[in-house]
Amino acid sequence: MRAPVLAATLTICALSARGVGAAEIPGAVVVLETRVASYPEDQPEAAPPRFVLLQDGQVFVGGTSSLAAGRLSGGESKALEKRLSAVRRLSGLGSSVTLGPGSARRRLMLRKGRPLDIVATGDPATAPPALLPLAALLTDLEVFDHPSLRPFAPKEYLLNARLGRLAGGCRPWLLAEPLTEGSRRVPASSVPTWPAGARPASVCADGKTYVVTLRPLLPGEKP
Repeated sequence: MRAPVLAATLTICALSARGVGAAEIPGAVVVLETRVASYPEDQPEAAPPRFVLLQDGQVFVGGTSSLAAGRLSGGESKALEKRLSAVRRLSGLGSSVTLGPGSARRRLMLRKGRPLDIVATGDPATAPPALLPLAALLTDLEVFDHPSLRPFAPKEYLLNARLGRLAGGCRPWLLAEPLTEGSRRVPASSVPTWPAGARPASVCADGKTYVVTLRPLLPGEKP
């Protein structure tokens, strides 16, 4: 079953050199980040990671706004580890590589063994022969599918608010704590009908209007 959170046509925007890191997700072995914007008002920095593999074989696959969770078998995990080892053995691999033309960027973080944090720029389809193992891995993880994947309901979100306006009306702020600019963790139960991930909400509070995003948090994640 293809994970419903993945869209076939997404524009990949520039990644910050630093964002959500694998060290912040307990037990993460592999993390792939992309920043996607399907609509002009999307906030790509609030999107969940595209792919996360934990030490116990659990996987999370993210899209623009939501996540799916599944689990790899021991054999599948070993097959992926073999590909990761091939990437680690690439000669001259640094923290920044160019795969080909284009401004699309993907950030790959490997945490098992010697940590690697790679920002790859350009189209993987045009990667030079020396970088083909990396290009193939990025491509496969970006469209990762697995029969075990099911929608994942996070228990918490990272709420970020900034002063601003979106087209249309605004939602009233109903939480007990006043709304201010900045980030905070909020329970998912407090915002059950709000848009999440890269999809922002317009919120009115105390005579001000805010642009609010809710980034889904993985179990134990510390933003």
